[in-house]
Amino acid sequence: MKRTRTSKSWMSEHISDPFVKEAQKDGYRSRAAYKLLEINEKYNLLGQNTTVVDLGSAPGSWSQVAVKKIGANGKVIALDLLEMQPIKKVEFIKGDFRDNEVLLEVENKLNNLEVDLVISDMAPNISGIKVVDQSAIIYLNELALDFSCNWLKPNGHLLVKSFIGADFDSFFDSVKPFFKKVIRIKPSSSRDRSSEIFVLGYEKVGM
Repeated sequence: MKRTRTSKSWMSEHISDPFVKEAQKDGYRSRAAYKLLEINEKYNLLGQNTTVVDLGSAPGSWSQVAVKKIGANGKVIALDLLEMQPIKKVEFIKGDFRDNEVLLEVENKLNNLEVDLVISDMAPNISGIKVVDQSAIIYLNELALDFSCNWLKPNGHLLVKSFIGADFDSFFDSVKPFFKKVIRIKPSSSRDRSSEIFVLGYEKVGM
C-alpha cells in the first residue's frame, strides 16, 4: 500500500521526536515512559514495595518504569488486549479488561492484596469519529475508576489517560468523591496536537 502524505508526515515526526530517541537510548519500549516518569517525579506515585496494576500495558514502557521504581518487594500486574513481551518481575495477563473473566484473573493474581497505584494507558481503537472515540475512552476510564474504588488502599492513587472532549468534565467530576485531590496533567512528552490528557486521582479517601 502506498504511503499517504499524512503517514509520511507522522513517520518523519516520529523519527525526529526527541522522546523517541531518548526511549531508544534508555531502553524503553516507547516514548510513553517519559509521561509516567515526569508525573511520578512530581507526585511520587511509585515508591519502594508499591503494588501496581498497569491497564493497557503493551508494549510495556509503563511497566518498565514501574519495576525500576518499586524495589525487590514491589509487584506489577499488567494487562492488555495485545501481546506484550515479558518484563522481569511483571505478571502479564493478555485479555480485555471489559471482560469479567479477565477482571477476575487480575483479582486472583492480587489474592486480596490491596493496590497502591492503578495506572491506565488504555485507549480504544481509534475510529476517527470523534464522538465515538471520546465515548469509548470515557468508558475505559470509568472501568479503571471502578476497579480503583474496589482495590486501591487508602491514600492509593489512580492515573488514567483520557481525551479532552464530550463527557470528559463529567468523568473528571466523578473521580472527585473518591480522592483527596483530582488533577489534570498534560506531560511535556505528550504531543501538543494530541487531545490526550491524564487524570490523577491523588490519595484515595478511606471509605
